[in-house]
Amino acid sequence: MKFLRDALDSVKPHFEKGGKWEKFFYIYEAHDTLLFAPKDTTKSKGVQIRDAIDTKRLMMTVIISLLPCLLFAIYNTGLQHFLAIGQPEAAITDIIWIGLIKVIPIVVVSYVSGLSVEFIFATIRRHEVAEGFLVSGMLIPLVMPPDIPLWQVALATVFAVIIAKEAFGGTGMNILNVALTARAFLYFAYPGDISGDVWSYIGTGNEAVSGFTGATPLSIGAEAIATGENVVASLNAYGSGWADGLFSLSNLFMGFYPGSIGATSVLMCLIGAVILIITGTGNWKIIFSVFLGAYGMALLFNAIGANAFMEVPAHYHLVMGGLAFGAVYMATDPVSASQTEAGKWIYGILIGVLTVLIRVFNPAYPEGIMLAILFMNVFAPLIDYYVVNANKKRRLQRATV
Repeated sequence: MKFLRDALDSVKPHFEKGGKWEKFFYIYEAHDTLLFAPKDTTKSKGVQIRDAIDTKRLMMTVIISLLPCLLFAIYNTGLQHFLAIGQPEAAITDIIWIGLIKVIPIVVVSYVSGLSVEFIFATIRRHEVAEGFLVSGMLIPLVMPPDIPLWQVALATVFAVIIAKEAFGGTGMNILNVALTARAFLYFAYPGDISGDVWSYIGTGNEAVSGFTGATPLSIGAEAIATGENVVASLNAYGSGWADGLFSLSNLFMGFYPGSIGATSVLMCLIGAVILIITGTGNWKIIFSVFLGAYGMALLFNAIGANAFMEVPAHYHLVMGGLAFGAVYMATDPVSASQTEAGKWIYGILIGVLTVLIRVFNPAYPEGIMLAILFMNVFAPLIDYYVVNANKKRRLQRATV
């Protein structure tokens, strides 16, 4: 890497004050500190915490935890392609190749469009390029369907970075999760392409079929409200003609079914959760409380049993849809989540409760984790406010004159 270090050092004077590319210094600095540890050290004589970990490397830890979901997304996208065209015995190399050509362009478009906005704002405002989009740029593709038009990915990413992030002052100031804002924008602007209840594949003309549209597990549950059919029985029966056990409990846990690119596998999400918790990057209280809230709300609905969806066993809600992905990677966003310890429990439990409520009472939108997290993002500061005030009151009651 010495040649790269030398190359960066050779052009650095052009970006420093007085150089011909002075206004682009922060773009240069972003690439330099991403590739190499910063040389700057504190000049203060006061007490300082000296650590090799900076924000960029913290974000890289999150990206590493996302790799299981990304690799699974590539394989599953290719697998669903061949299942849709009636070739379930396709070679693994062909499956991975199809997955790569469907997933990687979405990832590239997400990063290019999002970082372009970041660079523009850094140049205009004369501030460092924020590191937060290193994670958002990976999360956005993973919550998209594999057949989403690339121009929509770019549009949603630009919208999310500007409205959900830069409008509030940049990284560390936003109140809404950037990746979920991108998905919410597409859901309301182009519901036909990202409705949350349908996954479709459009072929290239060389397959047995040119297109396929199939229900997702949550849409089957939503339909049960109108038909009154047993949801578990419908899940077990669906797709038996071309993929045995497509929506069985074990397959829902593994994630080998149509859905958002990287959010179907609970197993991969749990592997990522372990990485985040061990490294101290993600908060286990929020992750656990989201599952706890969803499970508790589902148990309550089981007791009520007013319709078929309410009767779905509580553990099914934990493996259907993007609950696990949202709990691990979205709800734990350190900027938009609650900051107090008690607030994290309240925040997570309410996300889980709202997710199941939306699923059961809003058949038009069977997945609820996205709206639940965005809603609680807005209320997270209020939760922390009341938690802090409650702590103050308890301390004042214990205080003696």
